[in-house]
Amino acid sequence: MLLQAASSIAVAAWRPPRKTGLRGCRAQPRRLQPSGMEAAAGRQVERVASLADEAATEALARRIAGAARAGDVIALAGDLGVGKTRFARAFVDALTGEREEVPSPTFTLVQTYDSPAGPIWHFDLYRLKQADEAHELGIEEALTDGISLIEWPDRATSLLPEQRLDLHLSFAASPNARTARLVGRGSWAERLAKLLPDG
Repeated sequence: MLLQAASSIAVAAWRPPRKTGLRGCRAQPRRLQPSGMEAAAGRQVERVASLADEAATEALARRIAGAARAGDVIALAGDLGVGKTRFARAFVDALTGEREEVPSPTFTLVQTYDSPAGPIWHFDLYRLKQADEAHELGIEEALTDGISLIEWPDRATSLLPEQRLDLHLSFAASPNARTARLVGRGSWAERLAKLLPDG
C-alpha cells in the first residue's frame, strides 16, 4: 500500500515478488546491493520510495538527516548521474544549517563538513581498486565518530558496519523521477520505520 507524503514521496514497504506459476522456479527478492552488503544478522526494515522530482529527493535527504547521529553510515548506491550527490548536498545542508558547497568527491575521494551533530564525511569510492585503500582516506575515524555518506559503497563492503542505512537510487519513468530503495539495519531499522511508515 502506498503512502503519499507531503513532500511528493510515495512510500511502500518492500515485499518479495509472488511466486510464479512455473514449476521448478522460485521467485526471489531482488537484492538492493551485492550480496557482500547484506548483514549477517540483525533486524532490518526495508522501504521503497517513489520520488516524483528532484525536490522529493532533497526532501528525503533532509528527513534522513534529521534522524542521523554520530557513528552513522549511509551507503549511497546507484548509477552515475542518478542523484547521489544531490542527495548528499541536501543532507549536508540540513545538518549544517547552511547552504554548503558540496561538490562530488569523485577526484578528491572525500570531503568533510562540520555540523552540530558531528563531522560529516562524504566519500566517493568509485576510483578505489581495493577496499583497503579507504583506510588512507580516514574511513576508520569517520566510522567511529562521524556521520558517513558513502557513494559507491560496493568498493569497500568489507569495511562497512552491519548497522547502517543502505539507499539505492534508480531512474524512473520521467526524467527527474527516481525510485529509492532503503534498507535500515540495526538501529536504523527502527528509525527508518518511523521516518517512512508503511501505510
